[in-house]
Amino acid sequence: MGCDHLKRWAIAFVAMVVAVVISYQLVDRDVASYAAAHFQKKPWFDALTQISDWLARLAVIVFAVSAGYALTGRALPRPLAVGLVASASLAVASAIKDQLKFAFGRTWPETFSNNNPSFIHNHVYGFTPFHGGQAYAAFPSGHTTAVCAVMAVLWVCYPKLRPVYTLLVAAVVIGLIGADYHFVSDIIAGAFTGSLSGWVAVQLCRLGPARHCRPDGAQRNPGAAETGF
Repeated sequence: MGCDHLKRWAIAFVAMVVAVVISYQLVDRDVASYAAAHFQKKPWFDALTQISDWLARLAVIVFAVSAGYALTGRALPRPLAVGLVASASLAVASAIKDQLKFAFGRTWPETFSNNNPSFIHNHVYGFTPFHGGQAYAAFPSGHTTAVCAVMAVLWVCYPKLRPVYTLLVAAVVIGLIGADYHFVSDIIAGAFTGSLSGWVAVQLCRLGPARHCRPDGAQRNPGAAETGF
């Protein structure tokens, strides 16, 4: 089973790289130009991107509530335990995303602050590895990474709501493209980074004694302790 998972993620990684290369060469500039010409004055695109920001705020609340359970010596209810795993996935994915942004050093589609170089305003397009600075931090998309890091955990633990998770991810992606905040290839890479983080978080959870993160209806291990994390 472990080898199967490794093969699947290896195939997914190769597919992601191919998709990023194709998007970089053939899609990114056209989509960014179209969004700049037609969508930038529509504030609801920006509102859609804030779904990821609310997930980050919710993660803080989940951690605080979980800490209260830990301090009183009580076991976490399953929904809270799953939320804690999703919060951990979000935190780790965000840290990984920051390092990838530094490593790739990609400029943004638009100029948003401090006259940052961009494709739309300066015709600057490409990667400057290890440049550093917010002006060179478009790849991968942090908002996409965040929403996928959380939704990937919920996708496994509560599969009945998968259409909802798909809609939430789609909403963030539409917002990012419509507001011209990211190139399509940034979003592809962010989706892979976040999804992998969420999946790994669930697998690590299943290795622990609590085993909270099963899909709904899965049989519990009779010998597993009903404890929190």
